[in-house]
Amino acid sequence: MLSKALLRLGTSAARHPWRVIAAWLLAAMLAVLAAVAFGGRTADSMTAPGLDSQRAAELIERAGTGQEGMTAQVVVTPLDDGATFFDDDGARTALMRLRAEVQRLPHVLGTSDPAGALDAGGDTAVRGGLVSADGRIAVVRVQYPDQSRLSAEDLDALVDLGDRLRAELPLRIEMGGNLFYVFSDPDGGASELIGLLAAAAILFLAFGSLVAAALPIGMAVFGLTVGVATMTVLAGVTEVPTFAPVLGSMVGLGVGIDYALFVLARHREYLACGLDPQGAAGRAVATAGRPVVFAGGTVVVSILGLAVANVPFMTVGGVAVSIVVLTMVLASVTLLPAFLGAAGPRLGRDGRIVRALRAGRSGRLGRRRDTAAGAVPAVGWRRWLGHVGRHPVPYAVGAAALLMTATLPVLGLRVGLPDDGSLPQSRTERRAYDLVAQGFGPGTNGPLVIAADLSGDPGVVDRLVAGVAADPGIASVAPARIDRATGVATLVVFPTTSPQDKATADTIARLRAEVLPAAIGHGPARAHVGGAAASLSDVGRRTSERLPAFVAAVLAMSFLLLMLVFRSVVVPLKAVLLNLLSIGAAYGIMVAVFQWGWGGALIGLEATVPIVSFIPMFLFAILFGLSMDYEVFLLSRVREEYLRTGDNGTAIVEGVSRTARIITSAALIMVAVFLSFAVAEDPSTKMFGFGLATAIFIDATVVRMVLVPATMTLLGRTNWWLPKWLDRTLPRGPVGTDDTDAESTGEAPRARLVDR
Repeated sequence: MLSKALLRLGTSAARHPWRVIAAWLLAAMLAVLAAVAFGGRTADSMTAPGLDSQRAAELIERAGTGQEGMTAQVVVTPLDDGATFFDDDGARTALMRLRAEVQRLPHVLGTSDPAGALDAGGDTAVRGGLVSADGRIAVVRVQYPDQSRLSAEDLDALVDLGDRLRAELPLRIEMGGNLFYVFSDPDGGASELIGLLAAAAILFLAFGSLVAAALPIGMAVFGLTVGVATMTVLAGVTEVPTFAPVLGSMVGLGVGIDYALFVLARHREYLACGLDPQGAAGRAVATAGRPVVFAGGTVVVSILGLAVANVPFMTVGGVAVSIVVLTMVLASVTLLPAFLGAAGPRLGRDGRIVRALRAGRSGRLGRRRDTAAGAVPAVGWRRWLGHVGRHPVPYAVGAAALLMTATLPVLGLRVGLPDDGSLPQSRTERRAYDLVAQGFGPGTNGPLVIAADLSGDPGVVDRLVAGVAADPGIASVAPARIDRATGVATLVVFPTTSPQDKATADTIARLRAEVLPAAIGHGPARAHVGGAAASLSDVGRRTSERLPAFVAAVLAMSFLLLMLVFRSVVVPLKAVLLNLLSIGAAYGIMVAVFQWGWGGALIGLEATVPIVSFIPMFLFAILFGLSMDYEVFLLSRVREEYLRTGDNGTAIVEGVSRTARIITSAALIMVAVFLSFAVAEDPSTKMFGFGLATAIFIDATVVRMVLVPATMTLLGRTNWWLPKWLDRTLPRGPVGTDDTDAESTGEAPRARLVDR
């Protein structure tokens, strides 16, 4: 049985703490060394097989025009407010030198030449999109090979050149492009530190002990080191998206400290009852560690379910985050009991309590034992739960109505990807974006690339150019480039709207559905719309299409697992519905903040942005797994009380009140950790942090402390109903709990869960 295995594992780790700690130190060192020797840098590739933008990319690569590679742009304007590139020889000379220096950088295939175009005639430069009509802004477009031949060193070289030339040339120099998007370091370091400090403060308030507060933090740091280093090694083998380390750190810190908190609370209970530290640690791992393993497994399986989207970067990102979660689960059942064994009896808020209990003087101190344990029913929680139990209907209806109201904004959810215009002004990408939009129009920041397989019909090109140029969503079309050897033509077109604007997605859809088919006719030629904006739009559409199937799969899996754990049909069904309500409310609040701008300034959001296309699916996977944590921890205690007393009302009050303070502390820790990432510069990181924090807050307050007790009170004994035929069919394996588990860990004998 799982409990017996965990009991042996926890007891052994507590009896030999320094061996286990040394093993984890060695594992951390080896992981870091492997990351240094074999690890890679994260990079983003927003592509997926079968998408129209992917077919366009394949045609461009076949033509070998150079447009299939990475790009960057250097945007410049004279420091002298009155100067223009048309009439200022000094500014033009500086522009020529800048271009020459960029051209000499490693791996640069070519650059545009705004100064040369000016020498050929000002109109040529303006028409080519190299110099703005007023002559104040010039763009040097830099072409690199494909991503597989590049690294973050290429980005560093370009940035370093810009820093040097800013001090030497009379130009304001800003930079952007997809080279920055792919190879920029993700946010994280400062947010992780803030989250750790906040978690330490909450743990100290929860336990009143510096030692007790330090152990979960230490365990989380160990687990995070091993997990993120392993993720870095994975990046050396395959392409790991840039958000994976940030999301892995965010989720890893949250679940790691949470898991440690639940085990530590049980350990302190056993200490207060008079057990020695080694025995208390073993039993704590056997009892609290069982739901930790289950909850962590649920998180991992939910995240791995992202593969259903058939978007490679999401699948790999899910694997990377799962590695961190698994590491935290392993640390919770091995490293943490070693810490507990090494700490000895000092983990009680007052060591005299444990000594007094051992001496048999438990009469006067028995009442204090509950406080020392940190997980027993506070009077306030008992009163609250009794109040909810006496008025279950208004509380159930009111809480459900509140969550459904918060969910309503989801009807206006729009997926996309925030462009550089949503970054703070402190970033050069944002300043470059603003200069380009000011000089050439917002669509210049997100050009589309139309690739056409002519199939022996060269007349298609003229029809394509004419049809695309006539579309109201297109500002201009660059001259077509035709590769005679492959019969592939490419057109770079500039929309009238910014990359993240919904109108741009509408333009892409219109080009594909109406303009391109009309231009091609019934001939053999084929045309596809590519470019970064089109790729992001396609990925967003695919994830939206696959989201219902993914949600259904996760819900079904969670229902089955909870049914095995609690031997009930009603409890898992209720859990699934309530979790859907809390996640839906979190989605709705995200739409209100990020799309509508409600309170966005509080988290440093400078402009409204669409919801990042892959975040709803990622959030659902993570949040559903995390919400299962609280469900398992809370209902495990309710179930224990129900089996002990046979009274549903008493079980609810006792079970929920015994876990209320720990769940509240755990939720506060997660909210603090996630909110520390919500103040990051990158809007995607903000969304992850804010969405996770909002959902956990709702789940731990409105759902766990109001809806769960209210609905369980209304359902009564029906909560634990399980048909006898199903009870005989369901396995009693390592997932579920039974009387044998109780006996192996010293729990009270329990009745069967099946209503006869």
